[in-house]
Amino acid sequence: MTRIPAKKNKPTASSLYKFSKYKKTLVLLTMAAPTAIWLLLLRYLPMGGIVLAFKDYKINPRNPSFISNLLNSEWMGLNNFKFLFMTDDAKIMFRNTLAYNIVFIILGIIIPVAFAIMLNEITKKFVAKAYQTLMFFPYFLSWVVVSYFLNAFIDGQYGMITAMQQAAGGTAVNWYYEPGPWPYIIVFANLWKNVGYTTMLYLSAITGIDSTQYEAASIDGATKWQQIWYVTIPNLRTMICILFIMNVGKIFNADFGLFYSVPMNSGALYPVTQVIDTYVYRALKVTGDISMSAAAGLLQNVLGFICILTANTIVKKIDSDSSMF
Repeated sequence: MTRIPAKKNKPTASSLYKFSKYKKTLVLLTMAAPTAIWLLLLRYLPMGGIVLAFKDYKINPRNPSFISNLLNSEWMGLNNFKFLFMTDDAKIMFRNTLAYNIVFIILGIIIPVAFAIMLNEITKKFVAKAYQTLMFFPYFLSWVVVSYFLNAFIDGQYGMITAMQQAAGGTAVNWYYEPGPWPYIIVFANLWKNVGYTTMLYLSAITGIDSTQYEAASIDGATKWQQIWYVTIPNLRTMICILFIMNVGKIFNADFGLFYSVPMNSGALYPVTQVIDTYVYRALKVTGDISMSAAAGLLQNVLGFICILTANTIVKKIDSDSSMF
């Protein structure tokens, strides 16, 4: 009696679909693995150091192990946070940090949006690329380089502005001992360095706007200003809101290089350049207290997280499509 070979079951359409979906997911997970590992090792793993903010961390010369010193350090609770508020400079550094960042956020929206709209109106490609390069270049410069570049202009002895003042018969001003002009210098330096980067973000969003919207507005008789106001800016709303929320999250953080290197760490300028980051650095140099510095960093991040949630909630109530989450 001959045996009839059993028929092999052909894969069904549903099984092929599941396999292809699984294969696609596996490929995407493999591509995301390096980033996930990087985030785990360099972002989340160091977060265990948060406990430093609540301990009196001391280094034992006989046993320099971090884990051993951390476990044997005295628990301080919230005492490490008090040094930020008990110091005489608390009012100055919180005022400067918030005031400068509020100005940076407002001007960091208005000026880049205006520049992006103007760059988009340039028809000659070579000219547009030249302007973009010139605006983007300062973003890659270190604040140390910028500080010496500025020093060449305002140095009290050899600066170009000092030389022009003396040539005109005026009295030379030592800018590093005059706090008055420095709020304007700080704001200008920040905008000069960062406006180009933000402008490119807005410009990329503008170039992605459907041209038919402008054609329809032009047919309806809209002027160029009306097209900008009723077509361009509404399409930038989501980008503006996202960048606004992200910047609000950093409102308690200051650019250390801007407030430390650019003023050349001049003591006479502390009333207008002292921010939380520079104060913590200077306090760490004097006291060597790592725990207090960790407490300051933790406080900045917690306050920033609260600000992000608050700003996102406000944006979500106004326009849910423009919120981050």
